[in-house]
Amino acid sequence: MKKSTLMYFAFLVSMWVAAAQAQPSKYQPTEQYLMPQADEIALARTAPANISDRAMIQALTKTGFEVAQQGNGSVCMVMRGFSAPTYTPAQFRDLVYDATVRAPICFTPPAVQEVLPYYELRTKLALQAKNPDEIAEAIAVANAKIGHWHPQVMVFAPYYNNSMVGGSPFGSPFLQGTDDAETPISVVVIPVDDKLVVGGEMK
Repeated sequence: MKKSTLMYFAFLVSMWVAAAQAQPSKYQPTEQYLMPQADEIALARTAPANISDRAMIQALTKTGFEVAQQGNGSVCMVMRGFSAPTYTPAQFRDLVYDATVRAPICFTPPAVQEVLPYYELRTKLALQAKNPDEIAEAIAVANAKIGHWHPQVMVFAPYYNNSMVGGSPFGSPFLQGTDDAETPISVVVIPVDDKLVVGGEMK
């Protein structure tokens, strides 16, 4: 089993254990969800060292997660109950209120782009005292605004930046350097116009 899978599994187990206990039905004072920053950084770094030693660390504040320590393209943090499912399973919904949940987790660079904003938004909504139904509704609205983009091929091109592949703006239908530019894990995106693809081959 991959380390990233194990880390996520550990997060789910911690959620399940907390769900087995009696849950509050309202948010506690914000201070109860916070930790001293040094303690939060240390807990976030309990993930596998090959990721967490070089990762950016985000710590929870009264307004959401903020950068506590700079790093490379990965991000490690300590999730709270705010990240519990608000759709299903139903028995996990009230975990959003639980001030005792502490679940360290790391996101690789692709997950930072695609997944981390989801958890950051959930946290901000919870800190605004939104209940599970309101969180679920706001997530659905935010997801609908994202829309769709071209199919694409993503190629790791170490130390490339966007100017080296034409300088096209982000989101354009042309070749562009995007994630982690000028680092060993730079990504070049090659958009594919799906209207030009017939039977799995380009016209």
